[in-house]
Amino acid sequence: MSRIGKKPIQIPDNVKVNIKDRTVKVSGPKGELSWIHPDRLKVSMNEGILAVERSSDLKTDRALHGLARSLLSNMVTGVSQGYQRVLDIVGVGYRAQAPGDRLVFTLGYSHAIEFILPEGVKASVDGKQVQITLTSMDKQQIGQVAASLKALRFPDAYKGKGIRYAGERIKLKVGKAGKK
Repeated sequence: MSRIGKKPIQIPDNVKVNIKDRTVKVSGPKGELSWIHPDRLKVSMNEGILAVERSSDLKTDRALHGLARSLLSNMVTGVSQGYQRVLDIVGVGYRAQAPGDRLVFTLGYSHAIEFILPEGVKASVDGKQVQITLTSMDKQQIGQVAASLKALRFPDAYKGKGIRYAGERIKLKVGKAGKK
């Protein structure tokens, strides 16, 4: 049996879960998320505990069992606490601004780059304009937005300039050795 899939999910008091047919709706103080689970799995709610069960031991069913449990757990955490992702901008003259629901970057290109945030993701930029904080209740969506922002200017392998996740360490390559 899947070690992840068989773990029950504790539902906090401020979160409501509604299961109808194959649709699971989770609502809480941060908002509402819904997911349609595969028909081979069974999702049940009993006394504040959400459980996922599978019908057979096929390889695909075993894989879906752990995946479904993780997705539901992420939904419960998202609507109750939310998710946050921090990005750092490294480089002379590199900066970001957050006017409204978009981000405007100056990343050493000949033009400014405008990134429109999807619905449900909010961004704030610190005072020095070199740190972006993304917040959302959807873990998958915030991860995708963070990866898209990082792709605007990947960290350089020689100087380390670019957009990186906070706490990410970049192993820099050695430049030219020169003549001996």
